[in-house]
Amino acid sequence: MAATSQKQPRQRVPASERRDALIEAAVHEFAHSGLHGTPVDRIARRVGVAQPYVFSLFENKRELFLAAVQRGFELIAETFTRGAAEFDPAIAEPDADVLTAMGKAYTELLETDRDYLMLQHQSYAACDDEVIRDRVRALYARLVAHVERLSGADSERIDEFFRYGMWLNVAAAMGVEDLSVGCEWIRAEALGSGDPPNTGDAPNTGDAPNTGDAPNTGESK
Repeated sequence: MAATSQKQPRQRVPASERRDALIEAAVHEFAHSGLHGTPVDRIARRVGVAQPYVFSLFENKRELFLAAVQRGFELIAETFTRGAAEFDPAIAEPDADVLTAMGKAYTELLETDRDYLMLQHQSYAACDDEVIRDRVRALYARLVAHVERLSGADSERIDEFFRYGMWLNVAAAMGVEDLSVGCEWIRAEALGSGDPPNTGDAPNTGDAPNTGDAPNTGESK
């Protein structure tokens, strides 16, 4: 008797799983091309669905972008939570605290998940759109509040933490480890561009030096 094969019914993927896969694909695509440079069809193809299906789950391209951006902020919040949970003052280096541990965890994230870093930059770049600007502001504010709760640090320390975080973002985006004025790569780039290095001397304007007396300010010596 001839062998017969019975075709297995195609497994239907739940909409929630498709939505999650589309957000993950959107993270990587928007990270590289931004909101306006990324066609939705490219995201759909990455997941293996048709573009009309994407719009059955997301109202429009902007909502898909915002879902990806939100996932990025959530990942950062989870990273801070993990860093805080792993901090042990008994074995920590001198002067290290919870914020130090959170910063270290974030640095590791930047090294391993570059697309999430670039998506963060893309979210700020898209803030000309009022809807996106409002959502990004809200996500950023929630992240600041999250760090405050985890660390218990004062406002000055929190400000310093986020300033340094933005410094890290820019450095990581350019593929460098240092943004200090005198660091080697900045000096090399400045010399290569033909701009003379700043020696700290005041520029010579060609004017004769003023040999007159200093103006009277009214203050007694």
